[in-house]
Amino acid sequence: MEQGQGDLERLLKWAAEIGISDSTCCGDSCLGHSLSVSYFPSAGGRGLGAARDLREGELLLKVPKSVLMTKESLLLKDEKLSLSVNDYAHHSLSPTQILAVCLLYEMGKGKISWWHPYLMNLPRSYDILATFGEFEKQALQVDDAIWAAEKATLKAEYEWKEANALMKQLKLKPQLLTFKAWLWASATISSRTLHIPWDAAGCLCPVGDLFNYSAPGEEPSRCESMEHTMHDLVNEDTSGMADVEQLVSDSRRLTDGGFEKDVDAYCFYAKKSYKKGEQVLLSYGTYTNLELLEHYGFLLNENPNDKVFIPLEPEIYSSCSWPKESLFIHQNGKPSFALLSTLRLWATPQNQRRSVGHLVYSGLQLSIQNEMFILRWISKKCTTILKNLPTSFEDDNLLLSAIDKIQNLDAPLELNNVSSTCRDEICAFKANVLQKGERSSMESKERWRLAVEWRLSYKKILVDCIAYCDEIFEKPTATTGVSSSIFVSVWPTYMGLCID
Repeated sequence: MEQGQGDLERLLKWAAEIGISDSTCCGDSCLGHSLSVSYFPSAGGRGLGAARDLREGELLLKVPKSVLMTKESLLLKDEKLSLSVNDYAHHSLSPTQILAVCLLYEMGKGKISWWHPYLMNLPRSYDILATFGEFEKQALQVDDAIWAAEKATLKAEYEWKEANALMKQLKLKPQLLTFKAWLWASATISSRTLHIPWDAAGCLCPVGDLFNYSAPGEEPSRCESMEHTMHDLVNEDTSGMADVEQLVSDSRRLTDGGFEKDVDAYCFYAKKSYKKGEQVLLSYGTYTNLELLEHYGFLLNENPNDKVFIPLEPEIYSSCSWPKESLFIHQNGKPSFALLSTLRLWATPQNQRRSVGHLVYSGLQLSIQNEMFILRWISKKCTTILKNLPTSFEDDNLLLSAIDKIQNLDAPLELNNVSSTCRDEICAFKANVLQKGERSSMESKERWRLAVEWRLSYKKILVDCIAYCDEIFEKPTATTGVSSSIFVSVWPTYMGLCID
């Protein structure tokens, strides 16, 4: 739920008063010199935009340590909370559990909380995997994703029960003792905390958590971007040399932000150059779409770090020394280096593997026959996975359009182009939320949409992999000029392994 404009203005005014700033001087708002709050409908919703042209490596925002919401800072401000938490220190609650309890306790204070302007701007609900109901979990369709959602819910429930005694000792309000409230606190911590060196639970960072996410690898190369910026500075005027020196210093930073002990503050830097009005993004790390959904409650349409793991036979795993997590298909549909190497070795007769191992691990193709066999094997495997899923790639595209048209449960929908399986899914959604309130219905709809978007991105990788393999399979070879598909007729099986 989006917070009101009044709450946001109060947050920015409060932030300026306590030293949060995007410049060296503060006015009525902590923003305005480098950053401004803007709405980006197709890129994360509310976020931070560039208030002027920004250079890569430039300091954008500084948040003093005293403002960061951590277990330490919450305990220092409340003696009752400190005594109760210290009493439970031997109960083996994790730092994250303790921070969740402290957050709920602080929420219970209402307007008397020192952090009240910040707390009022936190989302009222999240869409991380742990919040998915049974319907949304099954909508993921893929066993690994369903299991990830079930594990996330079970873990959250277990941690809630562990922390229940402490919450009761603190006499939290009944609505803050519920599993729903715990999910909210856990999701707030999972999706919004930043790393700090002194607490494994991290910190909640007012204003700093308004940055939306950008996957590593989306921006142009750091060196190329810096080269263009330096060229522009030097050609503006001779005084630009001082800025160039600063830019070279800034370029040595390897992250978008972090806690800096020398200034006792959390500092955020531009990960690339931005034009005025562009959204300024922050990279939280490298995540697949399923991991983004699990920890942050969103996914990316184009995530360069997404991947699909296809099931492999035990003898394939045992034929190589690559770790299992390296055997996958990239977001663009290309098999990973390790997957190709593994399959090349597996498709080689066992008594020849030792002699060609060094070639395989160097990434070299062993023969046309070997390469054609593994490409056909991968294509066949991807096709089988797609056929075994309840809906097709095309079905899910149509279903997403239908979900967008669901404004209320009673309105009729035009479903002529949707498969019978998708119609059944829409009916199941309506039945699932029939007894819930309007807000719960909309939350369930958003999670359903995320589940369909995730499985669509999963299927797209498989579809692209089939197209990639088939394209190479039909491409004339460099040595013969003959389509490599000719080898199918003479090589229906390789080393006795059937691929039909």
